[in-house]
Amino acid sequence: MIDKPHTACFTGHRDIPQKDISIITDRTKAVIESLIQKGVIYYGNGAARGYDLLTAKLLLDMKKQYSQIRLILILPCRSQTDKWTDKADIALYNYVLDKADKKKWLSEKHYKGCELVRNRYMVDFCGYCIAYLTRNIGGTAYTVNYAKKNRLNIINVM
Repeated sequence: MIDKPHTACFTGHRDIPQKDISIITDRTKAVIESLIQKGVIYYGNGAARGYDLLTAKLLLDMKKQYSQIRLILILPCRSQTDKWTDKADIALYNYVLDKADKKKWLSEKHYKGCELVRNRYMVDFCGYCIAYLTRNIGGTAYTVNYAKKNRLNIINVM
């Protein structure tokens, strides 16, 4: 990632209720468009199931209109999808991986806590954190709290 004022990252829950996907997508798109107007062009994404993959796909779709934006994947490990069972999630991950502007793996192998290391890494290089946060427990809450401590501008789409 390049510079904080022009960089945002995403954090969000793995499970999004089907009834909420459309509204969460629309809200996220509106936030991204607002940030683009402020000069934010770099978007860090961890490519986890759920909100991460939703936003990665959204960014790739938005690149057709906003060619200046860049999707930068910050991946916890090369074996990220090894225990995933949903074939649609795996296919979307592979699509996003193929189309991303940049990819950075933080570890060759999975280890306990590697996702939190990835989340802290993204926050450390960003000025904005776009979140889908509905509860104050888990990895998303941890990441938003870390972003607050680091004085990021936090935008919760929920």
